[in-house]
Amino acid sequence: MMLLTAGTRGDVEPFLALARYAAARGHDVRLATTEDAERPPDVDVVGLDLDFRRVFRPPGRTPWALAHHLRTEVRPGMRRMFAAAVRQTLLFAPDVVVHHPLVLSAPMAADALGVPRVLVELSPVATPSGAFPAAGGPTATYDLGRWNRATYAVPRAAAHLFDADVARAAAGLPGGRRPPVRTRSRATLMAVSPQLLPRPRDWPAQVHLTGSWHDEDARGGSRHDRTAVAPVDPEVAAFVSGGGHLVASFGSMAVGGAEARARAVVAAARAHGLRALLLTGWGGMALPEDLRGDDVLAVRSAPFDAVLPGAAAVVHHGGAGTSHATARAGVPAVVVPVTADQPFWGAQLHRRGLAARPVPVRRLTAATLVSALGDLSGRRERAAEVGRAMRQEDGLGAALAVLTAL
Repeated sequence: MMLLTAGTRGDVEPFLALARYAAARGHDVRLATTEDAERPPDVDVVGLDLDFRRVFRPPGRTPWALAHHLRTEVRPGMRRMFAAAVRQTLLFAPDVVVHHPLVLSAPMAADALGVPRVLVELSPVATPSGAFPAAGGPTATYDLGRWNRATYAVPRAAAHLFDADVARAAAGLPGGRRPPVRTRSRATLMAVSPQLLPRPRDWPAQVHLTGSWHDEDARGGSRHDRTAVAPVDPEVAAFVSGGGHLVASFGSMAVGGAEARARAVVAAARAHGLRALLLTGWGGMALPEDLRGDDVLAVRSAPFDAVLPGAAAVVHHGGAGTSHATARAGVPAVVVPVTADQPFWGAQLHRRGLAARPVPVRRLTAATLVSALGDLSGRRERAAEVGRAMRQEDGLGAALAVLTAL
């Protein structure tokens, strides 16, 4: 089984969990992912010749800077990744190829080997539905009714921007050209919880809403045993056990204003009598010296399964992985979306009663966050109910069942 993914932590960790889960059950699994991803010793991981952090972080926000970054970093990086995906897949010669939508060369590698492929969606971007718009498009937060299906043309158009780069990757295939016919994916694994996104009636039967994929379950921890969590730094463990706390994380969102975001979070937490744990990630927050105190702790990262249970609230950017982790922990949230699928998940969590109305990152201040945190008091019971239901899901088991049945 060949697993191929590229992106931020939220794109990689579910595939790592599936790789670990399948390998523990006797399957021969290899995961190919970006160079900056984790390489755990119990998973066969190879690189895809792409440092996604470098590609993902443009040096400026002006149109000229973005165009220059696209030409000098994004296009060459994606071109290398497509070629590496073909090369690694042919070397491994799997019996099935399982891939993220961003790995656009995976279909032709599977076709060249004559094996089935399976698409994985961590947010609904490739499977159209009339029930909701595509995540990541400009209309992701709006229900457009019968026009919802048309919004899925946006991610398709974005993928076509790389057609020439995918074609160049075909040089690594037998004969140096792509197969004449592209075979459709045998199945789609929607690694999403039905508690957050109920299955719409118009999805075809080959689309499987599995529930999200969590490494806790992959390591063998019971879904009913909340003590089965990853190791946590003693300082972090002491902080979260010391009373009411708020967790804030912007993941890989390292856009400007890192200190301003930290100021807003700390001020809002203090206004509500909460202590603040800041997970600074790729640089989404930076704690100024004048805000330091016993009620604030800033660390680069910490396992969500260790710090979210027991939290009074979570402030996060709305990535699919963080949204699922927060909901699974049963904690209400304030979502501050920045880009991509984050506005979609922010709106969806609000609709499901699990989060306050989203606060766009450009409007994040201490005042807006104080107000949003105040809205969470009526959402705690609903969040706890959904968390209990999500902890009963077996997303990895459902996914592997689909793969072994092909």
